[in-house]
Amino acid sequence: MKELAKYLVTRLVDSPDRVEISSTEEGDITRFSVRVADEEKGKIIGKQGKVVKAIRQVLGIAGAKAKRKVFLDVE
Repeated sequence: MKELAKYLVTRLVDSPDRVEISSTEEGDITRFSVRVADEEKGKIIGKQGKVVKAIRQVLGIAGAKAKRKVFLDVE
C-alpha cells in the first residue's frame, strides 16, 4: 500500500524526488504521513480538500481488501 500512496502523490507534484512517505502500523491500522515541498501542498490537498479525500478513498479501498484501516496525513 505504501507503493500505491507514493505513486498517487508523486504523480501530482512537480518535484517527485522531494516526496517523503512514512508509515506506521498498529494492529489492523496503517497510518501514512506524507511530506512534500511547502509550495506543493496545495496540489495534494486540492480545492476544499477534494484531492486528498480522493487519495484517502483509494487507499481505503486498497486497505479494505487487505482488511486494514488506512489513514493519510499531509504534513
